[in-house]
Amino acid sequence: MNENNIWPKNRICNLFNISHPIIQAGMVWVSGGKLAAAAANAGCLGLIGAGSMQPDVLKQHIQKAKKLTNRSIGINIPLLYDKTQSQIEVALSAGIKIFFTSAGSPKTWTPFLKKEGCTVVHVVSNPDLALKCQNAGVDAVVVEGFEAGGHNGRDELTTLVLLQQMRKLLEIPIIAAGGIGSGEAALACFALGAEGVQIGTAFAATEESSAHINFKTAMCQAKFNSTFLRMKKLVPVRLLENSFSKKIALAEDECADKEKLAQLLGKGRAKEGMLNGNLDEGELEVGQIVSEINEILTCNNLVNKIINEYVEAKNKLFLN
Repeated sequence: MNENNIWPKNRICNLFNISHPIIQAGMVWVSGGKLAAAAANAGCLGLIGAGSMQPDVLKQHIQKAKKLTNRSIGINIPLLYDKTQSQIEVALSAGIKIFFTSAGSPKTWTPFLKKEGCTVVHVVSNPDLALKCQNAGVDAVVVEGFEAGGHNGRDELTTLVLLQQMRKLLEIPIIAAGGIGSGEAALACFALGAEGVQIGTAFAATEESSAHINFKTAMCQAKFNSTFLRMKKLVPVRLLENSFSKKIALAEDECADKEKLAQLLGKGRAKEGMLNGNLDEGELEVGQIVSEINEILTCNNLVNKIINEYVEAKNKLFLN
């Protein structure tokens, strides 16, 4: 199949020099250099999730990715940590030119990164922030609905609604995220104005992900009601239900304040769950689409599956 005939012509493929308008999301503990390179080799944009990495570890993952692929890779950097500047410096020195930023103001680093000749994308969860990003000079935005796994916006807007709001406001390209794990979902996002899709949970469950096998297996066994948005008073996060998640739910039912929730959360729970495989007391960040995952695929097989689903769904629409 000629890949040039699969997708509508759009700015996302041109922006990142990729074959498919699919971005493998940058996720803590699961999206290192190996996953980013595998996604890139499958024709997508692979992102290293820098949120859980000290600068020296980030450097190692960038070097690993560059040994495994000569295609486009980037990094995702949450802007709320004190290590942000060091991470950016390390990435620039390693030749990274694609930055996805989140959890902070787009004005903070976008002008600097643009002067360095970089492509900058910011993750948004509401229209007001999207406009601020456009005004700040970002090249595109990731529009993330609260179906998504991990940390979410406080507005609880769905991807379906957000896309309809955003396409009326923005001139820059839109990348849809949240609740996307299939070609049919990608087609729906394109119909609503997106020019690319960012996929997290489905890539977290691939062979090349650094997620623990226990976590990957749990994703494959998840049901339609296996995820919940927790810790809304602290930092909203969508989790796979387990003993820890239930403790948080109980505390929230008892009107626990931020301090109590922070105490329950402690430190290192995400690493304990996603990297070390503690399914009871770890923090297991996944999106609602996890219920549609039933096998552990390679990145290449996942991307081919999405493409085939997209083509089949598109052909059905036009036939009908």
